[in-house]
Amino acid sequence: MNHLVQGVSSLYVEAANRLKPKGTKTRVVAFVESYQDVAFWRLLLDEFESDSVTFTIMLPSNNKLERGKKSALAKTLSASSLGRYMLACVDSDYDYLMQGATQTSRDFLTNPYVIQTYAYAIENYQCYSGSLNQVCVQCTLNDNRLIDFEAFFELYSRIVFPLFAWNIWFYRNRRHADFPMQEFNNFIAIENVNVKSPQDSLMRLENKVRRKLDWLEKSEPSAVAGVRSIMEELPGLGVTETETYLYIQGHFLFERVLPKVMEPVLASLRHERETDIYKQAAHLQQRQNELSSYRHSQVDLTDALRENTHYRDSAPYGRMRERVRSLLKEFQTPATSVVTPEGGGEDK
Repeated sequence: MNHLVQGVSSLYVEAANRLKPKGTKTRVVAFVESYQDVAFWRLLLDEFESDSVTFTIMLPSNNKLERGKKSALAKTLSASSLGRYMLACVDSDYDYLMQGATQTSRDFLTNPYVIQTYAYAIENYQCYSGSLNQVCVQCTLNDNRLIDFEAFFELYSRIVFPLFAWNIWFYRNRRHADFPMQEFNNFIAIENVNVKSPQDSLMRLENKVRRKLDWLEKSEPSAVAGVRSIMEELPGLGVTETETYLYIQGHFLFERVLPKVMEPVLASLRHERETDIYKQAAHLQQRQNELSSYRHSQVDLTDALRENTHYRDSAPYGRMRERVRSLLKEFQTPATSVVTPEGGGEDK
């Protein structure tokens, strides 16, 4: 696939830009996967809007209900229609970590007009551990820190990292059925966390993961060296042992891991705040009014996570910023210039 030949759609946008009076902003179209993704990518691209460049975020199709990563990338992968003025902004999923082991991964990595999340998906950013205290405050209006979320997810990540490397090995070797993502997710799921002793759930997780690791090493001895190699390679791809949770399946993290940690914390914080109201109220009516006001001011955990934007200091988000910067530099060069693809080297 020759990405130096811009497709008709990108050329149309480029021509429209050239016809505008001097001093008018250059318009860049960015395709995203779904309605829910618009706000996330707008937050990123807003940082790069200037007197000379503006971004327009669009869904894959204006006249069809086509959504998802495949649709957003369709113009890139099936025809060379993306270009300097037309981009695709998508979740990395496992395509990034496959590092060219599949055709889709090769296309994904070598296309210079794709901006990826680097983390598995947008949901992983919404679950960023450094932002979870703010989420708790939004949900409970209580700033008492009962658990160090960053420390919890660092330990969680260290525990699941070796098993994560095994899962990557099976996927790279096209043996998905032997250790599918769903099975991997079942092994890294956790139980409801006890707020007073959160380490207990991590100890049980570690025992469960260790049993699976022992079984894999005995049943797949020829794969051990390859898995170790992947464990050494992953940090170079930005996947650190302490932040593995950012690279596991986003929906699973959002729906089956994070609530197990946060719901018990939220329940304790709400109980604590209501206890204070009971103690401080001068009479029954004041207590009822204050409790009603407090309960109406709370935010649901899912809603708070969906609106969470306190992840912008995370390492993978920084990589996205650098990716956008490198693409913007192209606007200052002739249209035939080569863009370095994700996989490294020039796309010739």
